[in-house]
Amino acid sequence: MRRRATFAFGLLALPPAWAQGVQFSGSMGTKALLVIDGQPKALAAGESHAGVRLLSLANGEARIERNGVGQTLRLGGAPVAVGGTARQDGGGREIVLAAGPGGHFVTGGSINGRAVQFMVDTGATSIALSQSEADRIGLDFRNGKPALSNTANGTVPVHLLTLSAVRVGEVTVANVSAVVMPAQMPYVLLGNSFLGRFQMRRDNDTMRLELKP
Repeated sequence: MRRRATFAFGLLALPPAWAQGVQFSGSMGTKALLVIDGQPKALAAGESHAGVRLLSLANGEARIERNGVGQTLRLGGAPVAVGGTARQDGGGREIVLAAGPGGHFVTGGSINGRAVQFMVDTGATSIALSQSEADRIGLDFRNGKPALSNTANGTVPVHLLTLSAVRVGEVTVANVSAVVMPAQMPYVLLGNSFLGRFQMRRDNDTMRLELKP
């Protein structure tokens, strides 16, 4: 019997800025194909490679752990940094991000303890996410404040709410305003309700965010 395999596009060549990290790029039977620090490796649940342990594989998502830090990866999503030498309590003060394809800064993180994929958007007033993503991570946004937002497609109804905890890397920020949009979005936009808590510095393809006192 042939084993079923699924793969996302772009497996063969990751740009240098994205070489370090972990990406979920496909599956073969019960094994997840991960790209770990630029090197592909097929792992079954419970197996490890280069400090990365696959915890589970289901519904287009791979749950992994590296150096005691867990992360949920989506099929074909951008590589994310996991683990490292940073503290585990979210008490860090600096975030360092590398630019990916198109110059965008994309990184894994969490909202209220649920893993998401962020894209930095300095033009966004607050964190913005789709209704489907809000449902996935269990946000009770429908009890949030209703409002209207002007978009490229016209005026749309949205919900405003406050997120208890937003974590990127080893930095956690409490009580961050967000807007939930009806449109589908590939990432959660990391806007100025989060970025405004930091001193921001960009050096070529590296962005450094240092938490303000």
